[in-house]
Order: sequence, then structure tokens, then C-alpha cells
Amino acid sequence: MKKSTLAIILGGGQGSRLAPLTESRSKPAVPIAGKYRLVDIPISNCINSDIKRMFVLTQFNSASLNQHIKNTYHFSHFSTAFVDILAAEQTPDNPTWFQGTADAVRQCMQHFMNHEFDYALILSGDQLYQMNFNEMINAHEKSGAAISIATLPVNAKEASEFGILKTDSDSFISSFIEKPAAELLPDWTSEVSDEMKQEGKIYLASMGIYIFNRELLVELMSNPDTKDFGKEIIPQAIGKHKILSYQYEGYWTDIGNIDSFFEANLGLTDDIPKFNLFDNSSKIYTRARVLPPSKITGASTFDKSIVTEGCIINGTTIKHSVIGIRSRIGFGSSISNSYLMGNDFYQNIDEIRTNIEKGIINIGIGDRCVINNTIVDKNCRIGNDVTLNGGKHLENTNTNLYTIKDGIIVVKKGVTIPDGFTI
Repeated sequence: MKKSTLAIILGGGQGSRLAPLTESRSKPAVPIAGKYRLVDIPISNCINSDIKRMFVLTQFNSASLNQHIKNTYHFSHFSTAFVDILAAEQTPDNPTWFQGTADAVRQCMQHFMNHEFDYALILSGDQLYQMNFNEMINAHEKSGAAISIATLPVNAKEASEFGILKTDSDSFISSFIEKPAAELLPDWTSEVSDEMKQEGKIYLASMGIYIFNRELLVELMSNPDTKDFGKEIIPQAIGKHKILSYQYEGYWTDIGNIDSFFEANLGLTDDIPKFNLFDNSSKIYTRARVLPPSKITGASTFDKSIVTEGCIINGTTIKHSVIGIRSRIGFGSSISNSYLMGNDFYQNIDEIRTNIEKGIINIGIGDRCVINNTIVDKNCRIGNDVTLNGGKHLENTNTNLYTIKDGIIVVKKGVTIPDGFTI
């Protein structure tokens, strides 16, 4: 059964709401938890479910995503497993770029049809969750559904941000509404578990995770007028085909904007995080780097933080923060409520000494810096005595060095912040 499933991971659009993190990379390539990329999440969920034939569809800034997948996912020469990237391409039949999620799948159908499969599992490349897809596939098969949609119980406040589905007594979807107004919600409750009822989560939101029977997918993709699954394909299919709601009650978040991205990363530092990186049965796979252990010198203090491999940390206070690979942090600096993505390479000792002699700022965080409510993208050079104090007191702004969104300072990839700089 598992061999009959083909996974299609949608890379998303331009990712403007995640800017500036998406200025030079696609959304699925954005670093998360200090050592992974967002695309590692759906790929790992597939591997853990023994689904090992995957396509990743992308069209914006795909170079770093291509490189990551090429360097990460290597399977045996004697297996049929693969992770292939399909970038938008112009052909005589399709002179345009992807116009939506369904259009992306439609334009790539010729590649999918080269493979045998009974089910297409369609996933998003910018969500954080751990799911055993076999359970969803089993429910799909057992129900005799043509389409299955993973649904998440949500409360009234959250419901207005999602497509909400209404189900019958057999968990088949009978109707759909996109981002309903509060006054409409009483008509859109569905049957959920007693635990969800106690939390007031009585509405079913689409998670953007779909299973399609092969024949139906081919039929639906033959109509070039439908561009999007959530807005067109699914609503139009209700009443015509058996569509199962597969309820999922675990942790799931859509990394749609800087605020949700920031919250998801800092949430990993909780004593018992909702997204569990320390789970033998749900491992998150990523590029295997040959990095030394992290080195900590001086009177450093840590609390509720994640420190990844290869870091050099000198006499620093780190609280409620994620410290990415190869991070270098100077003496007397304080990092709180922040995500440092780290660096792609080390500077050697001679280069560091030469830079100091010439007054050039080295890669990493300098001495006596104060960094709070901040995301520092990769390969940044932050000088000494720099203060970056994010918070709601700051107005949204965008400069060559940084962006401020919802009080969160985002230092752009590879920039240099001079000594004494203050926000």
C-alpha cells in the first residue's frame, strides 16, 4: 500500500509575508530550529511514514532549496526512493508560471504520470507538524473516499483565519466556507472529540494536506480553469465526490508570516515543546554536516534555549533563544527571545586576526551586545556594543540592514551591523 502513494510537496508562492527571510531563498528553504530547513518537515513526515517517492514543486529563488535537497536526501541505488525538485518551466503547452496550488500540480502532471501510484498525497512546504500519513491513508482506503482532507479542530477566534469544513455523521465533508465571519460560525460546528470540545475547538479547519485517488486527480487536472485546491478544487468537488475529513489533533502551525515563524522557533525551547524534536519515532532529517561540538567559554548562562552544533560562545547570557549552527557570540553579550540562524562557514584564525587589525567586523555577534526579540539571518556580522531590542514599541519598517515586523527585528542575511548600532 505504501508503495502506491506519491507525495507532492508544494513550495508555495513568493513568500512575501516571510520577507526578508525569503528575499534570497524560497519558503521551503528557510532555516528552522537552527539546523533544519522548512522543507525537511514534510519530507521527514513522509520518510517516517515509509513514503519515499517525493516531488517538491517550486518557482521562486529555488537555488538554495535545490542545493539543500541535493546534499541531503540520498537513497540506495537499489531502491525506488527519491526527492526530486520540479521548478516552474515554460513549455509550448504552459507558457506561464504556476498560477496557484492546483495549477502547479497540473503543470507537473506529466512527471507524476511517469510513476505508478494509487494515491497522490499533496502537502505544503511551509508547515510545522509531525503526522503519520499511513493512518490518514488507511482511513482514506477504509472509507472508500475519492479525496481526503486533513482537518484540525480550532476555536472560534482561529476559525476566521481558515477554510472551515462541515462534516456529516460519517466524517464526510458536506460543505465548505473560506474564512467565515464570526456571526456565521454557529452553523459551522462539526463533531469532534470530547477533549477538543472542552477546549472550545468545535470547528474543522483544512490543513492543506490532501489525498487524491489517481484517476480523480487526472480528471480534475484536465480543467485548466481551476487554479487552487483550497479555493476552487475542493469547494467544487463537495457534493460530487466522497470527501473524507481526517481529524488530526496534534501540534500544527502554518509558517505564514514572521510572527508565526518566530513563535514556532521559540516554542521549541519550552520544557515540553508542542513540536517534539526529541522523538525516536518521528525524527526530523536534514543535511548531515561534519561539525564539531559547540564550545562554551567564560561565565555563560543558559535558560530555556537550544544550541546547535559547531558554535563558539564566550561569556554570554542566553535565554529563551535558538542558536543556529556555527554561531559565534562574543564576551558579555546577552541574547534573549531571539533566533540566531548561524553561519554557513567558519573564518580561520588568521582571517579573524587580520580583520581585527583592519577594523573589519567578523562574522557572528560581537562583544557586549544586547539582542532581544530579534531574528538574525545567516552569515551576519554584528559589531561590538550593538543593541537590537525588538518589541511592540517599534513601528514596522524596512531598511537595507533590517526589517521590523510586528515588533520583531529581522537582521537581513549577510549584512554588517556597525559597532554601537542601536534599535
